[in-house]
Amino acid sequence: MAAASVVGVGVMSARKVAAVTPPVGITADDLPTWQTNGIVWAMAEAGGVVFAGGTFSSVRPPDAPAGTGEQQAVNFVALDAATGAPTNCKLSFTIGSGTATVRSLAVSPDGKTLYAGGQFGAVNGVGMSNVAAIDIASCTPKPSFKVAASATVRALAATDDAVFLGGDFTSLEGQSRRYFGAVNTGGDLLPWKADADEPGRAVEVTPDGGKVLLGGDFFTVNGTNSHALAVANSTTGALVKAYGGGFIPTSSVVKDITTDATGFYTGNEGTGGGVFDGRIALNLSDLNQRWRDTCLGATQSVEVHQSVLYSGSHAHDCSSMGEFPNQRRKHLLAESVDDPKLLGWFPDTNDGLGEQIGPRVMATATKGGTDYLFVGGEFTTVNGSGQQGLTRFASGPDTGAPSVPLVNASSTKPGQVDVRWQSSLDLDDSKLTYRVYKNGATTPVHTVSSSSLPWVRPQLTFTDTDVTPGSTYTYRITASDGTNTSAKSATQTVTVTASAEAYPARVKADGASLYWRYDEPSGQFAADDSGTDNSGVHRNAPSYRAAPAAVPGGSTAVGYNGIDEYTYSDRKHSRPGSYTIETWFKTTTTQGGKLVGFGNRTQEASSTYDKHLYMTNDGRIVFGVTSSFARTINTGSGLNDGKWHHVVATQGSGGMRLYVDGALRASNLLVTSSADYEGYWHVGGDALNSSWPSTPTSDYFAGQIDETAIYPSVLSGSQISAHYNLRTRP
Repeated sequence: MAAASVVGVGVMSARKVAAVTPPVGITADDLPTWQTNGIVWAMAEAGGVVFAGGTFSSVRPPDAPAGTGEQQAVNFVALDAATGAPTNCKLSFTIGSGTATVRSLAVSPDGKTLYAGGQFGAVNGVGMSNVAAIDIASCTPKPSFKVAASATVRALAATDDAVFLGGDFTSLEGQSRRYFGAVNTGGDLLPWKADADEPGRAVEVTPDGGKVLLGGDFFTVNGTNSHALAVANSTTGALVKAYGGGFIPTSSVVKDITTDATGFYTGNEGTGGGVFDGRIALNLSDLNQRWRDTCLGATQSVEVHQSVLYSGSHAHDCSSMGEFPNQRRKHLLAESVDDPKLLGWFPDTNDGLGEQIGPRVMATATKGGTDYLFVGGEFTTVNGSGQQGLTRFASGPDTGAPSVPLVNASSTKPGQVDVRWQSSLDLDDSKLTYRVYKNGATTPVHTVSSSSLPWVRPQLTFTDTDVTPGSTYTYRITASDGTNTSAKSATQTVTVTASAEAYPARVKADGASLYWRYDEPSGQFAADDSGTDNSGVHRNAPSYRAAPAAVPGGSTAVGYNGIDEYTYSDRKHSRPGSYTIETWFKTTTTQGGKLVGFGNRTQEASSTYDKHLYMTNDGRIVFGVTSSFARTINTGSGLNDGKWHHVVATQGSGGMRLYVDGALRASNLLVTSSADYEGYWHVGGDALNSSWPSTPTSDYFAGQIDETAIYPSVLSGSQISAHYNLRTRP
C-alpha cells in the first residue's frame, strides 16, 4: 500500500513566530475570512487552497452580517489560504429530497484529486451516491468515479491507490460493508473489510501506508471487541490493534483522528456521566498510549502543526489534569504532542448553531511562506466578534498586544513602596515581560518576565526602596510579548508613609499567606499584601474604594451587592490542615450570605465547599466545615447592625473556634478535620445549600468587607484580640 496523504501536515515549515511562546507556532489573531451561512463539517487542503464542506447555501465577506454580499455556495467552498477569499472553484452538492451535506473531504497524495463524502445525490448535476472524486485542476467531478454508499459517508482517507471510507453506510456498491470500506482510485470496490457494529466517524492512514486508523461509535471490528478505536491492516482490513477493556469508556466515541511522523491523536466525545471528552496521543511505533488529557467538553477535531496538537472542543472543566476548574467554555486549545499540559494559545469561538458545539473541523495549509490553521464549525463569533462557520489563524505576524496590567501601589512601611500588579493576558503568549516606570520616566526602574494563563494570572510585586518618607511618587507598568506592547497602566500615586501602619504590620508578622486590603480603584484585581503574591480576582464589579474602612490608615473596603459579586483567589490551594480565616464586615442585610469560604470552582458556584463563614438571615455568623457531615458553630446573636465587626475562625488539632470583635464566641474542640479537596478562597459569596444550618436566603453577601486574611496556622486568642485592638491605632 502506498503512503497516505500528508497534505496540510507534513508540508508545514519550521518557521517561528517571534512573539509567540514556544512551542506554539500559530498566533491567536483571527484573520479576515469569508463566512458561511451554516455549518462547516469537513476540510482538506491542496496547493494553498483550503476546501470546506458542510451544510450551507452561501458564503459572504468577512465582517458582513448575514444576508449581505452573499455568493451562492451549495455545501462547498474553496478558499485561498493566504486571503481567506473564495477561489473560482465552484461545486454544488445536492440531493433529490432531504438536506444535502458534505461531511468529509480528503486529498490524494499527489494533490490532484479531492474526495468528498456526505449525504448527496449529485455534484454539479453529475449523479453521485454520497461519495465523489473531484479533479482539482478543473474543479469538476470525475464521472467515472461511481461509488454507491448506502448512507452518509462521514470520514475519508486517501493513498496513491485506495480511498478508505467510514460512516453510516452498511453497503458499498451493493455489497456488504458495515460502516467502513475501501475502493480504488477508479471507484472499484476493494476486498478490504473492517466491519463494525456501529457507525464510523474517523479514518486515517498511517504515514507509511501500512495501517488504517479507525474511529467511531463501534464496540466491535471484524467481530473483535474494540470500542471507538481500532487499527487495521491497510491491505486486508484485519485487526492489527484492538482497544478494549475500557480504554475508551463505553459512553464515549472517537470523533477525529490525525497523525504526525511519530504518533496519532484522537478527539473524543462522551455523553452522560463518567465520560471521556479529551484527547489521546498514541505512538505509531507500538500503537500504545503516550498520554491522554481528561478535560470535559466534547472534542470534535484535532490537528498537528510543528509538534503542537491543536483541538476544537467546548472544554469547560480541566481540573482533573491540574488546569482550569469548571467555568465558561473554551473552544480552541493547544498541547504539545509529547505532553498534555495546556499551552498558552486561547483564541475562542462561541457555541453557535445546531448542536451548539462550536468548532467541528481543522486543517492546515501553507502559502507564500506562511502557515495557516483553518477552523470550521457551527460558531457565529470568533474572539468576540461576528464570524460564522469559518476562520483562520497564521504563523505570523502576531499583532495582538497583551492586556494592560492592573496595578496597586501602597506604602505601609517608611522608606518603601510596594507596587503589585496582576499579570496580563495574551491569547498566544504565556510568557510576558513587564516594565515599571516611575514618575513619568521613559526608562523603567524594574523589568521582569513571568508566565500567565487565562485562569492563572499570578501577582507580581516590585518593592521600591529608593523613596523618601512624605514624598509622593507615581508608577505605571507595561506588558510586552517581545513584539507588541500594551498601553501603560493607569497611574498609581503613592505618598510614602512616615511611620509603619500598625494593623497590616501585625497581620503580616503573624504569618498571613493571603491578605487582601481592597484598595484597588477599579478592575478585577485584588492585590495580596501578605508577601506571597496570593492575589484575587473580583467578579461582576463589586464597589471599590468604600470608606470609611475597618481599620485606620490609607486602606479602603470593598462592597458586594448580595446578588452575584464576589472575589476568588487566583491560585489553587490544597486542603489546609491548620488554618485561620480573618475578615472585617459591615452590613444591615436580612438575607444573609457567605462572607469567606473555600470552594472548588472560580467563575461559577462551587460544587464542593466548606471552611466557610456565612451570615444567617438574622445576622448570626456561622463557621462550618465538612467532617463526615456539616459541622458548625455560630455567634449566637446578630451582627447585621451596620457597624464594622471583626470575625475570625480557626481550625486545627484543637478543634474549631469562632471569635467576634476580639472575643471567643463559640467552639467545638472535637472537630479537627475538614473536607479534602483542592480549591480556591472566596470572599463575598459562593454556593450554600440546605445541608448547612439556617441556610440564608442569598448565597451572596450584601455589605462591605475589609482586611481579609488567611493564615496557614491557628492564631491564638491573644493574637486575635491584639488584631482587634489595633482598629483604632494608625
